[in-house]
Amino acid sequence: MAESAPRRLTVLGATGSIGQSTLDVVARHPDRFEVHALSAHRQHDKLLALCLQFAPRYAVMGEASAAEALASGLRAAGSATEVLCGEAALEQIAAADAVDVVMAAIVGAAGLRPTLAAARAGKKVLLANKEALVLSGQLFMDAVRSGGATLLPIDSEHNAIFQALPAGYARDPAAAGVRRVLLTASGGPFRTAPLASLAAVTPEQACAHPNWVMGRKISVDSATMMNKGLEVIEAHWLFGAAADIIEVVVHPQSVIHSMVDYTDGSVIAQLGNPDMRTPIAHAMAWPERIDAGVRPLDLFAIARLDFERPDLERFPCLRLAFEALRAGGAAPAVLNAANEEAVAAFLAHRIGFLDIPAVIEACLERSGSQTVDSLDAVLAADACARDWARAEISRRPLSR
Repeated sequence: MAESAPRRLTVLGATGSIGQSTLDVVARHPDRFEVHALSAHRQHDKLLALCLQFAPRYAVMGEASAAEALASGLRAAGSATEVLCGEAALEQIAAADAVDVVMAAIVGAAGLRPTLAAARAGKKVLLANKEALVLSGQLFMDAVRSGGATLLPIDSEHNAIFQALPAGYARDPAAAGVRRVLLTASGGPFRTAPLASLAAVTPEQACAHPNWVMGRKISVDSATMMNKGLEVIEAHWLFGAAADIIEVVVHPQSVIHSMVDYTDGSVIAQLGNPDMRTPIAHAMAWPERIDAGVRPLDLFAIARLDFERPDLERFPCLRLAFEALRAGGAAPAVLNAANEEAVAAFLAHRIGFLDIPAVIEACLERSGSQTVDSLDAVLAADACARDWARAEISRRPLSR
């Protein structure tokens, strides 16, 4: 049964794939959800269309010129949506008293501040921005606890683990009889490609994921398996799981989204078609379940499920992520920042595909044992790592 009043929603990163899937679920359930605010970085045309469809109170752009263009378009259409701009405005719409639910779907470190603001304000935070935990895991979990927020994971893997854990799980694997957390991975587009061919991989090839439709940066992360590495770090913070009990399982069909292995020999898995509307709808309506518009899983059509160990020679980024998690301190923030810079350079044809892990490893070697006990320290580590990565990128021959 629907609630008497709709839940009011802010979508951070509304024009990305997660944001659009979220709004698809909203459109299917207008009695349950209403949109309070939407944000985008620079895609003002896309945000204009969404504002006209969902009539939010606020729309926030990351760039001033985009905000001006959006405001002009909304005025011309007779819309009452108010346009804001900048980081402070993102924090405002994330923490507003009128908001019940925040979809945190801004890609990268840019989503950290507004996601933290939502947690501190005690919102129901739907976390699609894994970098918030990778950069500032303890700080973020402390904000969730002190703010009284409800934290629900949106990554299909973490959402699957959440569903496979017992109700009321309190980030204590041993107390719940959890032996291992098994994160599944598709293996991306280069799972079976000859190793010698990886040096010539183009951005277009890296963005052609076999199972999921994602943005370019996340698609490259999937191709290098850094996406899975970041998810390992995220799982550590979400579920209180040490690195030694988190295992990555390559599962090319992307039907089992993750599993939990219990000490009694049970393995509980969550299955479904590879469609992000499933975890989004699960988290939005939790603890209820609602229609997400996703077609039912046809096990007879799938016919088989395959599993492999990840090849760390093929996917060194996964190895680097485990090393950063075990090192702790600033290492995860350095890992993430260096990866963001390296992927951007690769997408711009400035470095090659195999340069991505090389740049990240060089930055991790410089990170030492820095501590990150405040947001300022996290951001300082992030900025420092970006400087290191840009310098490392500049020393590499241009990709052809």
